[in-house]
Amino acid sequence: MSQDDHDLESWQYVGRRGGDTVTLVGGSVIAAVHEAKRVAEEARRELRFDFLDDRAVLELLRQRHLDEEAMFNAGFKHGVPLALVGFGAAVYWGGVAQYWESAASRNAYLAVAVAVVVVQVFLFVRSAMSHWGDPVQQNLRARAAKYREIAHLARRGGADIPAHYPHYGPYPFAAKFRPEVDGRERSENKGADDNGLR
Repeated sequence: MSQDDHDLESWQYVGRRGGDTVTLVGGSVIAAVHEAKRVAEEARRELRFDFLDDRAVLELLRQRHLDEEAMFNAGFKHGVPLALVGFGAAVYWGGVAQYWESAASRNAYLAVAVAVVVVQVFLFVRSAMSHWGDPVQQNLRARAAKYREIAHLARRGGADIPAHYPHYGPYPFAAKFRPEVDGRERSENKGADDNGLR
């Protein structure tokens, strides 16, 4: 592998869950469009993040990918059992249990089925809230969504940026910036910074 290939790999990230790698567009390309640069500078003050710093943006996009993976895995882990249990309970009720002669047996089945489904729903909601509600992750999503907006603005302004870059959709929820946890976020990232990400 040549030095150029190694340098190229060091600026890549996964653009969408399970998708191909994408090469970071340099901040100088975005800053060349006056309007995009202006929005990036305004967002820097608002979201406490330098959207034109290549290393910081690369780490942001890599962390956003990990966050998306974690949300998908949590949803899959609890959503699939919930769907299977709910579907199975409904089918068994419709095909078998409702025809039992004993009302007590039918009621007992319904009580157990409802209890199991309620537990599954509780686990699903708790998992979703732990991921969606984490304020540090919300800050990450807010910054990623703003970066996407800035990149699209630069592309519309004539910058040489691939279509759909950075190749993931905006977060329609759980992306509110919370300045009160910014210090906690920086503390958690300190170890990464000390390993050469700064």
